[in-house]
Formats: sequence, C-alpha cells, structure tokens
Amino acid sequence: MLQGKKILLGITGSIAAYKAAFLVRLLVKEGAEVQVVMTPSAVSFITPLTLATLSGRPVLTELSDKDQWSNHVMLGRWADLMIVAPASANTLAKMAAGICDNLLLAVYLSANCPVMIAPAMDSDMWAHPATRQNIVALTERGHVFLPVGTGPLASGLTGEGRLPEPEEILAAVVERFGAGVGLLAGKRALVTAGPTYEPLDPVRFIGNHSSGKMGIALAEELAAQGCTVDLVLGPGCLVPAHQAIAIHRVTTAEEMYQRCLALFPDTDVVLMAAAVADYRPSVPSEKKIKKKEDSFTLSLERTPDILRELGSRKQPGQFLGGFALETDQEEVHARQKLVEKHLDMIVLNSLNDPGAGFREDTNKVTIFTAAGGRVAFPLKSKKAVARDIVGLVAEAMGDNGVN
Repeated sequence: MLQGKKILLGITGSIAAYKAAFLVRLLVKEGAEVQVVMTPSAVSFITPLTLATLSGRPVLTELSDKDQWSNHVMLGRWADLMIVAPASANTLAKMAAGICDNLLLAVYLSANCPVMIAPAMDSDMWAHPATRQNIVALTERGHVFLPVGTGPLASGLTGEGRLPEPEEILAAVVERFGAGVGLLAGKRALVTAGPTYEPLDPVRFIGNHSSGKMGIALAEELAAQGCTVDLVLGPGCLVPAHQAIAIHRVTTAEEMYQRCLALFPDTDVVLMAAAVADYRPSVPSEKKIKKKEDSFTLSLERTPDILRELGSRKQPGQFLGGFALETDQEEVHARQKLVEKHLDMIVLNSLNDPGAGFREDTNKVTIFTAAGGRVAFPLKSKKAVARDIVGLVAEAMGDNGVN
C-alpha cells in the first residue's frame, strides 16, 4: 500500500518514543522508505541504532556531524509525508511559533509535504490552554492531528494524552495515500459531531457532555471509504485525522443549522451525530448575570430542528441518518423519530447501557432503517461502531441503485 512512498519520521523527547520502533517496522513492511530525524532529547528514550537498523537508513539528530552537514532543505523536499510521532508539548509549541533550534524543526520548516502529528504528553499538559492554542494554530496551517489515546500515563495518572498505537498511525498514513477508494468512493458526506453551547450570558451557556468522538469516528470512516467529508463540529478539543475531512467549526444550534442547510444540497450521505441543544435562552443577557435571589427563572425557546428540516428537504438519492440517545422507552422513541423526521436510518444508543453514551470510547447501538430493518450490535469501540454504520449506509445506497 505504501510502496515507494517517502516518509520523514520525526521523534521528540517523550517516553512514548519507544513506540516509534514499532511504527518504523510497520511502515517499512508496507513498502515505505523511512528517514528518521530525532531531537537531541529523543535519544535519551530510544537509541538511534535501533531505528537505523529498522529503517535501513542512518538516523539524523544534528545539523552537522563532524565534517558532514545534514541538508534539512533537501530532506524537506524529499518526503511525500512528514510524521511527528511522538510530538511533545515542547515541540508543538516550537512548531507553532516557527522556532528552529534543532534538526527536526529545521526539516519541518523546510518541508513542502503534508504534515501529520501524533501528540504524546501528560493529560494536564494536553489540556493546557497553551497547548490547545498551538494545536489550533497548527491545524489551521493544514496539519493533521491524530487523536490521542486515553489510559495510564507516565506520570502515574490516567487520562488523555497517550500516543496513538503504531497500528493506528499506520492506518492514518494508509488512508492519507489511499483516498478515493472504498465502499463510497466519489461520494460527498456531511457529518455533525459534538455538543452545541447556547449562551446564557457572556460567561455561561447551556450545553451537554458530548465529546464528539462518535461523530468524528464516523467522519473518519466515511473518508476511509472514499468520501469527501464536511464535518460540522461543535465546541471541543478533538479533531479528525483524515485529510479528506473539511472541518466547519460552530458553537450554537443556530450556527449548526445554517451550516448544514448550506452544505446539504450537494451532499450524498448525511449522518447527524451531534448532540444539539433542544432549547436556548430566549433573551441571553449582554452582561454577566449576578447572583441575587435564592431562585432564578430562566425562559427558554426551541432551537431549530436540524434533522427534521433536512428530512423535509431530502431529495431522491440522498441518504439521511440520525442518532437517538435515550434513557427510557428507547426503541419506541427511536422508531418514532425515524418516521417523523423522514430518515433512512436511525442509530439508537442508551445511557442505561454501561460503556455507551457521552465521552466513552465505546458504544452499544441498535440501528433501525426506513425499510424495516433492525440490527443490534454488542459493545464496541466507537471506531468499530462507525465501520458498522458506514457499512450499512453503503449497503443501503447500493440496494437503492445510488452507489
């Protein structure tokens, strides 16, 4: 799959650097030419000899070595893709600021190829506003961030910040070079993900606990199956990795509504996974509401029903799928939503199922179709659930002669 592709692998000073050995091995096995560039601090975590042996090329760590100069400009022009994995908080900050104090950063600033970044750091560093700001800056520069993992960290804490597994990084690289093939090749998809925030005043808002993980997984799977994807993404820190995904950031239900209406006419597949607020404050305060009385009455009004509106506008050949997160009478409510909103599919998940719902990395769903189908799946990772959903979408579109 990667035969003949030239990949620069930048490794920074992180305990997760040991995983780079496995990544190099996987990339070489797929046929890629891999040139490893390390920061000076990275050699404390994994030896250049190990990586040179696996890549079959000398590992570069310094701008000059005795009487030889590492030509960072030509390295940057040589590559088809640059991957920084692991990318420490320090290196992210330097990349965002354009600082060039080691060979890896010199190569980065000289690179004409796409850049893929796999961060690795402690959860507090990952969540710090400075790191979030740097990620936004690099994303706006067109770089692709791979989602961090959640689990035990080197600090002894448990949380977000783990380097994606080498197999996950490889899959993202293969997707990068394999765009345009798959079950839905050539189709255009619209996905919504995350929460909406409805302002109460300049400080507070009405929102929910959605992380956007399910919607982002759907966007990535659709892209992997050949779709060009528009992802309308509510507030949050997660971003997709695939290059075929265009991100449209929104905050409120009204903003999501307007963006979806604009994108919908040119779309073949629509999967609405966002947790949109049903109500918003009728008159948000222009100033912070001060604490005065023991009780406070808030007047709310309905937000636009995006799914219903798209259902009423759906044209032959368009596929529209929605989600139903329920706490009681789950199947009754899901089937009712399927009919009332003119959907082709609805994905039901329940907060009563352990491991399903907001912020989880797993989900347990039952899918109902307008044709009368009902498919129940066991608890799986959200990535696996996304594959199940997209597979059923492709099957339904094929049966309708659309694919």
